[in-house]
Amino acid sequence: MRVLIFPAMAAIGLSAAQADMPVLTVLAPDYFGSSWGPGPAIKDGFEARCGCTLDYRTGDVLPRLTLEGARLQADAVIGLNTDMTLRARETGLFAPHGQDLGALELPIDWQDEVFLPFNWGYTAWVYDTTRLDEAPRNFEELRARDDITLIWQDPRSSGSGLALMLWVDQIYGEAAEELWADLSARTVTVTAGWSESYGLFTDGEADMVLSYTTSPAYHIVAEEDETKAAAIFDEGHYFMAEVAGVLAGAAEPGLAQEFMAYILSQEFQEMIAYANWSYPSALPREDWPEAMRDLPLPETALFLDEKEAEARRGAALEHWRAGMTR
Repeated sequence: MRVLIFPAMAAIGLSAAQADMPVLTVLAPDYFGSSWGPGPAIKDGFEARCGCTLDYRTGDVLPRLTLEGARLQADAVIGLNTDMTLRARETGLFAPHGQDLGALELPIDWQDEVFLPFNWGYTAWVYDTTRLDEAPRNFEELRARDDITLIWQDPRSSGSGLALMLWVDQIYGEAAEELWADLSARTVTVTAGWSESYGLFTDGEADMVLSYTTSPAYHIVAEEDETKAAAIFDEGHYFMAEVAGVLAGAAEPGLAQEFMAYILSQEFQEMIAYANWSYPSALPREDWPEAMRDLPLPETALFLDEKEAEARRGAALEHWRAGMTR
């Protein structure tokens, strides 16, 4: 009888304990909370510290912020990028993150008291070394290489596609339309998001794909494949960070602040390097995974702050549309 009863009682006790735990609700992109994203490991790590339950609400983060507004049922947000933060900030939904920024290791100065970067990266064209013997060294060489086929993402629906558009805008300005017309002639397809593009590339559908300088590290570590490389351009590469923030209407503001502190911890930062295949925001380069540390880095970070990015987005999109529809 005891053998049968005690486990049931233990299960009841455990369920009751879990029911009494506070819940931290974090709004995150779909990729973040997926089984292959960084979310599950971060959930386990944070729950081991906080005596709480971490739940993700996944979806399109910025549209949900703007549509739901003060009705949004969440304590914190993670997964916005630096090209979106002005629109997110202007919702008025955020409180200060409350963290000391001295631990950050970024190629730009970061003084934002609302949005806390958890990773960063450079947009890049990734290629298969078995298909290309020599990669272009800048956009001018890329546009001149009619032997190269391309796949990339739509700037209207993809953060990486938007980064490419703003990267080109910084270099070409009013002359960007001509570049887009030249690149479109050798573009296999423009997809809505990164995953579809990258899958087509790894299936051999194109020579180069728009991705990040860190993408080859995944292939090296996860697949023992060293045939993927990022083309490093001498004009510099577009810098983009992903950020987290505390919502002013949080039901659990203390836990939200605790989660922000966890983001800067070594445990979180080491997880983000492997699980998100991006540069961690608060680890020095010598502490990055070896496969990531040994990859070439651009010499120049091209960055638009949120106001500049928002100011340039409309004109850059018009140049893109005009060039792509020639």
